[in-house]
Amino acid sequence: MTHALLGRKLEMMQLFDDDGNVLPVTVVEAGPCPVVQVKTKEKDGYQAFQIAFEPRKKNIKKPQRGHFRKAKVAPHKHLREVRLADDAEVPVAVGQELNIKMFEPGDVIDVIGTTKGK
Repeated sequence: MTHALLGRKLEMMQLFDDDGNVLPVTVVEAGPCPVVQVKTKEKDGYQAFQIAFEPRKKNIKKPQRGHFRKAKVAPHKHLREVRLADDAEVPVAVGQELNIKMFEPGDVIDVIGTTKGK
């Protein structure tokens, strides 16, 4: 099953383990991410779902406002599409909210980040 979340890096900090070793830790605000659109192979030619992050009240353009209204989701700042394999089943529905509760302790995750370029 494909899981995906959007998040924002908040800070770096240190934690100490039982032996007194310092562990660097990145604190990330991940989710909640509502599903805005589900794309199917029959209608769109490929399978994917679109998730949103960071609610926003101002400066929403009319086409985006209509896109969110159709999904019955509040407007958000970021929209990303998660593409699925052609034979995979779409694991989510429009309006469903994804959060970190879908992961279990010990799960291996892949984190991708972009820098500001400073």
